[in-house]
Amino acid sequence: MDDLDRRWEEFENSCRSCKDCDLCNGRNNVVIYRGGRKAPLMIIGEAPGESEDLEGKPFVGRSGKLLQHLIKSFGIRDEDYHICNICKCRPPQNRRPLPNEIKACKKHLAEQFRLVDPKIILLCGSTAYEGFFNEKPLMGDVRGVFTVKNGYEIMVTYHPAYALRNPKMKIPMMEDFEKVYKRLVELKLIEPSPAINR
Repeated sequence: MDDLDRRWEEFENSCRSCKDCDLCNGRNNVVIYRGGRKAPLMIIGEAPGESEDLEGKPFVGRSGKLLQHLIKSFGIRDEDYHICNICKCRPPQNRRPLPNEIKACKKHLAEQFRLVDPKIILLCGSTAYEGFFNEKPLMGDVRGVFTVKNGYEIMVTYHPAYALRNPKMKIPMMEDFEKVYKRLVELKLIEPSPAINR
């Protein structure tokens, strides 16, 4: 086992044994990630839903299918992205995670950043933004624009679940993914996709 594998094993064990907030009492699984372990793009949502809690992977329900469609439409390979959530356990009835729950999970997210070492971060939804920046956003003011923080290039877009409820928001989400794709190519973090002509 190399050092990265050992660190990942320790990290996942730490997540699965965590009881730092009450969300541990109702979970079926701790939902840690899917995608590449080292990846230039990190996509962050708010918390697992019912499907994610049952499967143990983030974004596998209806909103996950939309997210996956957006990723694949730009030819971004599985090893080039890492998907996770601000919180790793499902809140009851899929409610938004509470501030103390977000705070309890921050140590895990910080270690995840160190392991994945992304260059671009895409935050999906206002809860992910709030968990990252510690302030409530007006999505119309912050989405679709890159911000640099701690060496990361960060963009905010709508959560796929919000776009499913408001289908007209799929267009701005597609525009945001195109900006992310182009930035990944500009920074030579991924190869241009031959499947698209953009």
